[in-house]
Amino acid sequence: MKKNKKPVILITGYLGSGKTTLLNNILRQETRKVALIVNDMGSINVDAEILKKNGSNVTECPMFELQNGCICCTLRDEFIQQIEKISDLDSVDVVFVEASGISDPGAVSASFLAFEEDHPDTNVYLTSVVTVVDADRIYREFLSELKQHKQAKDALADQYNLSQEEISTLIVDQIEFCNFIILNKCDLLSEDQLKEVETIVREFQTRAPIIRSVNGMIDIEKILTTKPFNYDQIDSSSAIQKATASLLQPSRKQSGCTDEYGISSFVFETRRPFNRDRFMEYVNNRYPAQLIRSKGYIWFSDSSRDVQLFEQAGRNSSVMPVSYWIDSLRDDVKQMYLADNPEVKQNWDSRFGDRENQVVFIGKGYNKKEILVELEKCLDERAIA
Repeated sequence: MKKNKKPVILITGYLGSGKTTLLNNILRQETRKVALIVNDMGSINVDAEILKKNGSNVTECPMFELQNGCICCTLRDEFIQQIEKISDLDSVDVVFVEASGISDPGAVSASFLAFEEDHPDTNVYLTSVVTVVDADRIYREFLSELKQHKQAKDALADQYNLSQEEISTLIVDQIEFCNFIILNKCDLLSEDQLKEVETIVREFQTRAPIIRSVNGMIDIEKILTTKPFNYDQIDSSSAIQKATASLLQPSRKQSGCTDEYGISSFVFETRRPFNRDRFMEYVNNRYPAQLIRSKGYIWFSDSSRDVQLFEQAGRNSSVMPVSYWIDSLRDDVKQMYLADNPEVKQNWDSRFGDRENQVVFIGKGYNKKEILVELEKCLDERAIA
């Protein structure tokens, strides 16, 4: 690695979790020369204005404001351009990036690492993805009795046209993809409640240190590192990825451990397709409230070409096509693909090809046997030999 490269710390977390407050407190502690990139979805960059008014070191460091879009998608090119500018600044020692509340940290990190790969002589490198988690919100939405009731979108979600499904999934995605977690607003919960929150966060993200915080106050040294960010390691450290990986070990299929709070996981796997109407009726009307998080790839009998991504977080779920099955390709194209990717043949079925349902379920106090029975009922009997 080039000597004296500038570390980049990405701060992410859902709307209202406390990212700007955390960054303000960091700036008050940081003695090195800092550059900031602040992203806000609105046409007015509110977070940047807050930092300008309250951040004691902001006036002494360059700040780049990206607004009216998100750096994980619509503002990706602008984000990379700002990173390039900062990499040439001798007056900067460290870069902090505050992503918008609806940013996907995996997409932002992938873009940054692609920039590093394309520009090996750059003077910046990603070291940390820090997710700020609202402890009180996690407790209310996932662990208390209030999760049994339908909850309306908050004002900020309405402003950005987010559905409740997107909100819950995004919060969990941000927890799953990071190498540091700041558990903020800890003063709003009791010690027992905090332990429950930490347990559920740890179930989603098995590796990242969890740092408790009140009003975004932390010791900055706890999130600083000189090690380059390891995308593959972080991507594989979530509970979903670990449970999915267990499919490769036949002796562990549909199994999982239970912790002291009763949170456990299992995998449902079958080649047969779901009947779309029965599956959606089960998910929308009879899905167990005890299931906290589910994610996996499925297929429907009325759409044998499409790979469907099923996701559930808290009270909300979604199903959407994301790709296509190799077996659905034209025969000559399929054979060419299999010749170039022989590992696909290892999991090939003579009847269904590469089509399969693999879904990871994580929850607390659920009846696994009943869920498996219900999922079996959702399968299309016309595809059962």
